[in-house]
Amino acid sequence: MARPRGKAFLDALAGHGTVALLGGLRLIDRRRIAPGTAWLLRRVGPLLKEQKIARAQLVAAFPEKSPDEIERIIAGMWDNLGRVAAEFAHMDRFRVEDPDNPGPVDITYSPETFDRFHQLRTDGKPALIFTAHLANWELPALVAAAHGLDAISVYRRPNIGGAADAVLAIRSGAMGELMATSMDAPVKLADALARGRHIGMLVDQYALRGVPVTFFGRPTRANALLARLARHVDCPIHGVRMIRQPDGRTFRAELTEAVPPARDADGAIDVQGTMQAVTSVIEDWVREYPEQWLWAHRRWRPEDERRS
Repeated sequence: MARPRGKAFLDALAGHGTVALLGGLRLIDRRRIAPGTAWLLRRVGPLLKEQKIARAQLVAAFPEKSPDEIERIIAGMWDNLGRVAAEFAHMDRFRVEDPDNPGPVDITYSPETFDRFHQLRTDGKPALIFTAHLANWELPALVAAAHGLDAISVYRRPNIGGAADAVLAIRSGAMGELMATSMDAPVKLADALARGRHIGMLVDQYALRGVPVTFFGRPTRANALLARLARHVDCPIHGVRMIRQPDGRTFRAELTEAVPPARDADGAIDVQGTMQAVTSVIEDWVREYPEQWLWAHRRWRPEDERRS
């Protein structure tokens, strides 16, 4: 009994701590505090075990880059993560470009992206939308909600219950409908697609039970939920990403054209081939802005290398 009670106490403490931290960050303007949190993480990050993970993965992904270039990318990653930490407390305060209401904004997009987004919003058809841990990966759901896209964003609930509640409170206030991953989530998501809704999810992390794909020329595994849903409800697949701008505080959103899925001899969507197509899009994104991707998460595993 002591251990469950102790865990419950620690969870509650973590939850209260998270609420207090987020509340404190909200008292300070994001543009003022983000450079400070970026500075802090640039100094603390190299002391963490994730520094070695990031360096090893970067060296393997970019063998042509010099050690100095690798270290600059890692420093940029920590800088970006520090800014994300500050930005999270202010998610509901980001201003999204709106052609009908001109003025200062935090998130812009090209006319091509707006036209694609407008079509998604008005064509009455379902669609799957993938993204990756680039720049601030929470923002695509915010943009969708700001422009009235009927969408569900899939997220992974944090392990600590109290902290999870605090995080959900921040997200749900600005990001529309959210759905935590669970055993019955695929059924609910397939039903939502059948009713013409849109589903958004992150797909760039390693999935132990995922399908084999190649990322930066190395074998890894990708969560196949996106492709399995596409096979169940044949619908368009789009990619969306945020690009942090040189000022460090504004973003450009990009929505791709529909990514053609791979198909088998019978014309049905091939799950593995489709996830490879999606993974290749993400690789192109990461190559363009490597310092904005989350290299600290282990993307490759030795067992996959041995199988190849």
